[in-house]
Amino acid sequence: MLLGLLRADGGTARLFGQDPWDEAVGLHRRLAYVPGDVELWPNLTGGEAIDLFARLRGTPDRARRDELVDRFDLDPGKKARTYSKGNRQKVALVAALASPVDLLLLDEPTAGLDPLMEVVFQECIREARAQGTTVLLSSHILAQVEVLADRVSIIRAGRVAESGTLQDLRHMSRTTVVATVRRPADGLADLPGVHALERSGDQVRLDVDGDRVEPVLQALAGLGVTAIVAHPPTLEQLLMRHYGDGPTADEDAEVA
Repeated sequence: MLLGLLRADGGTARLFGQDPWDEAVGLHRRLAYVPGDVELWPNLTGGEAIDLFARLRGTPDRARRDELVDRFDLDPGKKARTYSKGNRQKVALVAALASPVDLLLLDEPTAGLDPLMEVVFQECIREARAQGTTVLLSSHILAQVEVLADRVSIIRAGRVAESGTLQDLRHMSRTTVVATVRRPADGLADLPGVHALERSGDQVRLDVDGDRVEPVLQALAGLGVTAIVAHPPTLEQLLMRHYGDGPTADEDAEVA
């Protein structure tokens, strides 16, 4: 619907104050889209496909295009029909990033890329953000979202379950604490805000509500702590708060 490919049967959507359905042609000059499964014209080379997309958005930036081709280690002279899934994704990413646009719409953009290319992708997205480009990234790769996103929305069954900065969302969940102590950890499980306490030798592991961290740390200090690690919940843990019972046939976990 944001691309103007489907007409909404309810609600409203606006890009830059315009209706994506009525103003699709003009809006597409200001945005670039990368799907999770790229289809290309089989008889065009990768370079020809990139140049075609660039011309649709205005004057192509040849230097930027060549730089991205090198960074993504893409052979632009091969026919699209010979490309693997990962190479088709590279073509779409180079085409999207080569033009100066105001908005990048990315839906599982790194599907099929190897870890080295994932690093290149992250670098390019950070550069685009620094230049003022807005990036809307939809992904099931939670580590990718954690390192790139300023704001996160968790969607369940087509509705936003939570939305905010990652720091905001972490405040609503529990901190995990792992400590090595000299004395038995009796009584910790009875403290308010402590959950899922586990003991293994002289090590204890527990989750604690955000507003109860200080008294729990004070209690641990009395046990003779020799080592301690505390970390906020990961995005995966936040997501599982909404999907812990598993999605139904009509649901799917999504982070944007």
